[in-house]
Amino acid sequence: MSKQSAGILLYKYTGKIIQVLLVHPGGPFWAKRDLGVWSIPKGELEEGEAPTLAAKREFFEEVGQKVPAGDLISLGEAKQASGKVVYVWALQADLDVTDIKSNTFKTEWPPKSGVMQEFPENDRAAWFDLNIAKQKLFPYQSALIDRLAEYLQIPEAELPPPNPVQQSLL
Repeated sequence: MSKQSAGILLYKYTGKIIQVLLVHPGGPFWAKRDLGVWSIPKGELEEGEAPTLAAKREFFEEVGQKVPAGDLISLGEAKQASGKVVYVWALQADLDVTDIKSNTFKTEWPPKSGVMQEFPENDRAAWFDLNIAKQKLFPYQSALIDRLAEYLQIPEAELPPPNPVQQSLL
């Protein structure tokens, strides 16, 4: 069985604009990259763990804050090129992202230096309108923005297709 992940996509209304919360991966490999590398806060399921519980646990690990109260809306699943299946739920809520605290990981940096350094899994989080979010997200996750827009009954004409950078990543 392929690996599985679960995550929660927060969304909020800022006036008439809908925004979603995304996280930027930490570490030196991602430091200078922006388009096509942000993610929905998510992570792998532990053996026997229910996907919704994993999504809530991973949200806390990714941003350092508990999932706000509210009803989770299933956006279904997305499949990574590796075959990993990612289950995602949307939740309408606001969250202060000025000081996120994600789990950390260790890696050898610089490469082949023998020096192990610790980095945050995510170095920042931000709110983006749906148009920008589709450009910022890893390409396989952008379909989840379309599903959220469909659930919220936003006309498809208001959402642009992925930008050329994303198209080249597909």
